[in-house]
Amino acid sequence: MIPVTSANVAAHLPEMARLQPETPAIFIPNGCDSQQQTLYDRYTFAELDRESGRMAHALESIGIRRGVRTVLMVPPGFEFFALTFALFKIGAVPVLVDPGMGVKNLKTCFAEAQPQAFIGIPKAHLARMLLGWGKPTVNILLTVGRRLLWGGATLERLLTTDAHDGHYETAHTDDDEVAAILFTSGSTGVPKGAVYSHGNFSAQVELLRLVYDIRPGEIDLPTFPLFALFAPALGMTSVIPEMDFTRPADVDPAKIIAAIERFQITTMFGSPALISRVGRYGEAQGIKLPSLKRAISAGAPVPAAVLERFTGMLSAGAQVFTPYGATEALPVCSIGSAEILAETRHATDRGCGVCVGEPVPGVELEIIAIADEPIARWENRLTLGIGEIGEIVVKGPQVTRSYFNRPQSTALGKIPDPDHDSFYHRMGDLGYRDEQGRVWFCGRKAHRVVSGEEVLFTIPCEAIFNTHQDVFRTALVGVGEPGRQRPVLCIELEKGTDTSRLARIHQELLAIGAEHTITRNIKTFLFHPAFPVDIRHNAKIFREQLAIWAREKLS
Repeated sequence: MIPVTSANVAAHLPEMARLQPETPAIFIPNGCDSQQQTLYDRYTFAELDRESGRMAHALESIGIRRGVRTVLMVPPGFEFFALTFALFKIGAVPVLVDPGMGVKNLKTCFAEAQPQAFIGIPKAHLARMLLGWGKPTVNILLTVGRRLLWGGATLERLLTTDAHDGHYETAHTDDDEVAAILFTSGSTGVPKGAVYSHGNFSAQVELLRLVYDIRPGEIDLPTFPLFALFAPALGMTSVIPEMDFTRPADVDPAKIIAAIERFQITTMFGSPALISRVGRYGEAQGIKLPSLKRAISAGAPVPAAVLERFTGMLSAGAQVFTPYGATEALPVCSIGSAEILAETRHATDRGCGVCVGEPVPGVELEIIAIADEPIARWENRLTLGIGEIGEIVVKGPQVTRSYFNRPQSTALGKIPDPDHDSFYHRMGDLGYRDEQGRVWFCGRKAHRVVSGEEVLFTIPCEAIFNTHQDVFRTALVGVGEPGRQRPVLCIELEKGTDTSRLARIHQELLAIGAEHTITRNIKTFLFHPAFPVDIRHNAKIFREQLAIWAREKLS
């Protein structure tokens, strides 16, 4: 890890610029040549540091200073990365949201975050004006591109009139100082703003380096743009892929593979949907990717078949790692494809849940009894034993302390531990520990189905039915009031499945369910054309929406 004296994640950039100024920091796609090959703009660490420093001076000139909450709605490109580093250098607080989370959710997020500044492309500013985003609090406007009907400054004009050479003294921040507000995906409710401290970011960087043995000089392909911000701290060069970041499941696998081969990528991050699409293409084309040392996939459980296809392209010893965590706490656990494919996949198919590995170093993980109400104080009596399914709770330096302007959510999501001047974060996930200390994920607490006879957990039940060759994925939902819910299995078939066989598939699924104790009472099956999924990873299933759909179908 690059030695720096400040917790500020941006402090790694000037240090890299000092140590290796001419090394490329980032490659960004910019059109195609006459042979339709992607062209890339190249920026060295010295250039990225200098330009982010110039932007930091420019932002300060219009009032964006330390602690100022600033919405950043700029697509992944040089301006996005330079502006993000500029905000961190200042000690301002970027507010980062997914544009794809929906208009209603975006307005709620901005209302809760109470931003004072808004940096965006013209399209974002137009939406801000029409939909009233941040209207009560935003008083500083900056446009990246051409300014139209709104006021404020443009980045181009500020940089044109700025006389600074690019040197900017990065703010020295403490571990507990607020660094950013990152909104959750909202896959189980309204998105919430997790308050990240500089210490949280520093801990994440150190854990990524330690757990995955990432070394300076490596080349990274981050298909989730925020991961590129960690690259300078890890001594890596980032290659931004040519893709629509809001639709990873629709990525062109040929372009991803071309980037890996061209730049000899050593590490990449991809959602399960992206890994699946690239793996299918690679398997069909007989492609090998010898430069890749590791791929990291997160956001939802990654099916073993997806891991098998993708690892078929890798060299011996290279793996796909699937870290477990959440926006509020990442990483928490990690496991590699070698262990999954050799061992745990078979237990998953039998309904044991998905193994997410052992907790990463420095994390305290416990399993506690399932409860839906706040827990006022940590007590050891809350914990369950080996093999008992309960809620996963974690404590560690990468775990965020609160949600911004959401005291009720904070009270529900955190358990104070005053005896140790600390707290546990409630993951909202259910699981258990095995005899080897590994954690097995059994689904979201909010998604459990409570009938009059039993409690059914989504992931173990779904995995049993997912073994059917024609099934792409399933989702267990409950129809009716909790305590008297009817378990219903929604099924999305593999593309190209002969729909004239639905009756036969239905009978085969009934037979599969009858073979296992946990699924024998699931007897209602509904075929769905395409599950609704989250915009961030295209992998988390919106079971709440499916439950409404199932209720309407059955009525």
